[in-house]
Amino acid sequence: MAEVHVIGQIVGATGFSESSLFCKWGVHTGAAWKLLSGIREGQTQVDTPQIGDMAYWSHPIDLHFATKGLQGWPRLHLQVWSQDSFGRCQLAGYGFCHVPSSPGTHQLDCPTWRPLGSWREQLARAFVGGGPQLLHGDAIYSGADRYRLHTAAGGTVHLDLGLLLRHFDRYGVEC
Repeated sequence: MAEVHVIGQIVGATGFSESSLFCKWGVHTGAAWKLLSGIREGQTQVDTPQIGDMAYWSHPIDLHFATKGLQGWPRLHLQVWSQDSFGRCQLAGYGFCHVPSSPGTHQLDCPTWRPLGSWREQLARAFVGGGPQLLHGDAIYSGADRYRLHTAAGGTVHLDLGLLLRHFDRYGVEC
């Protein structure tokens, strides 16, 4: 089987109005993909920027896949959360990006968004915290349901990924 190695890091995030940010991440693939080593999901530490608005996480990603076909190429889905001084967490944004399909190093910027909800939910979010969240996480990367939502733009998550492809030539795939 052809193999894909994804090695890199979630560098951090910029452009969020909240501070004390952390990121929950996961990888979604099609049925033809098998994870040989690494973990499929994780969470960064909380970072509160002291200078500027960049929250640094430098969270490692190391995944090794085997695949029988290109359908269902890996996608990273991200949830950025903020934590207040009482330890309460509130959603700051959802986002996803496709893992690049060419070997080498890649710097990715993943824009995020969050559901707005009704005007009452927006008012409650401003004074009490919380706010609307998705019931099903697959709506982050499936376009049909997502475009019916009323959303607000969030910040941007920055990633550095290195990609290694192995045995793709044996299966007639040119990179």
